[in-house]
Amino acid sequence: MTQALPPVSVFSRRRAGVLLHPTALPGSHGKLGESARRFVDWLAAAGVTVWQTLPIGPTHPDLSPYQSLSAHAGNPELIDFRELPGKLESREIDDAWPQFLASHSHWLDDYALFMTIRARYPGTPWPDWPEPLRRRDAGALTEFSRANESAIEQVKYEQFLFHRQWHALREYARDRGVLMFGDIPIFVAHDSADVWANPEQFKLDANGQPLAVAGVPPDYFSPDGQHWGNPLYNWQAMARDGYRWWLSRLASQREKFDLLRIDHFRGLQAFWEIPASDPRPVNGYWVPGPGDDFLSACFRELPDLPLVAENLGIIGDDVEQLRHRFRLPGMTVLQFGFDGSPGNPHLLHNHRAEDLVYTGTHDNDTTLGWYQSLDERTRQHVNHYLRITGEEAAQMPWPIIQAAMGSVSGLVIVPVQDLLGLGSDARFNTPGTIENNWIWQLPEHYQELVDIARLRETVQLYGR
Repeated sequence: MTQALPPVSVFSRRRAGVLLHPTALPGSHGKLGESARRFVDWLAAAGVTVWQTLPIGPTHPDLSPYQSLSAHAGNPELIDFRELPGKLESREIDDAWPQFLASHSHWLDDYALFMTIRARYPGTPWPDWPEPLRRRDAGALTEFSRANESAIEQVKYEQFLFHRQWHALREYARDRGVLMFGDIPIFVAHDSADVWANPEQFKLDANGQPLAVAGVPPDYFSPDGQHWGNPLYNWQAMARDGYRWWLSRLASQREKFDLLRIDHFRGLQAFWEIPASDPRPVNGYWVPGPGDDFLSACFRELPDLPLVAENLGIIGDDVEQLRHRFRLPGMTVLQFGFDGSPGNPHLLHNHRAEDLVYTGTHDNDTTLGWYQSLDERTRQHVNHYLRITGEEAAQMPWPIIQAAMGSVSGLVIVPVQDLLGLGSDARFNTPGTIENNWIWQLPEHYQELVDIARLRETVQLYGR
């Protein structure tokens, strides 16, 4: 079994990081082998010491990493089978396989069963399965498991292979000074092993359908709000068993990453509940979240849990106070800074050392695309604030990258598209849309598109 790497604090010193989801790595095969190692080598050569990814679980056909089939499993499509000693049909005869089964059985058994049933009824979400399987009748599940033992074991073995290859990559990165930064969506997909196996932890009706779903009201990303469709947690039920489901989820991701971001952190203070009967986001309402009680339980169980709070969007003082009570780093995004207010928290002079600064996120346009789309007045404001001349503006997005590197914030994250100077065609996701997302690929010759000496000198210049 792969030994756990000793913890290293990302915040032990100033650092620079790059945001790239592994699915966007070049190549037509699984990405966790040579393609990922090449990327790590490139980061290390530039002096970059953090690689941030999006969630790495198995996805639905829409490819969104924020709507995974499991909160624990890895995406088997990322496995580079070319580097494995044998095929799926052959089992490695060593202690690692039974140890993996034993230490991950709390989620792996349900996940493998879920995926095998799902393969039997393709395109059918679990609430529409035959009732005994939908309701997890013990006799029906036992009968199905006996009849499909080989298929269930294969799903488990895929996860074993993912686990081995991911940890080999993480060790390779650690040996080169690169730490891994992961992402945890606050909500999970309705059609997932998590909801099927734990329906009592969610707000569902007797047929397994959500009584209400998650989303957000109108904001910067979407003027009409967003309807995510995720079932909401039954926080009262979760509190009764000490939030065991969540603690297991956090421990599972802690095993994979050196730092973890909780997406939509504000949902722990209050979340936007959209009635299933009238699913327009504007008809939602705020409902108090578990807040202090939940986070206290998390840090009692996992005292060294390295969390970052995604505190973007509509954020009130109550959300920031919750974050500060638990000393969680927050996020600033330079693209959000130029609304004309000198008090805007995303502006450089308002940054805090303990927080993270981004040029943009996976939900933003690329920085070049954003800059080119600005109206003339806002573009002049950006130029004036950053002291950008006409000649320097022609080098965009580099002036924004350099500004972020110079921030007092201890960790700067730059999407790889910005390092490559790419425009809107390289955008990874547009919130509120369902087409052409999550499919952008890093060019095969990406290393030739970046002046790595300039990047390394800038990293060093600002003590990162």
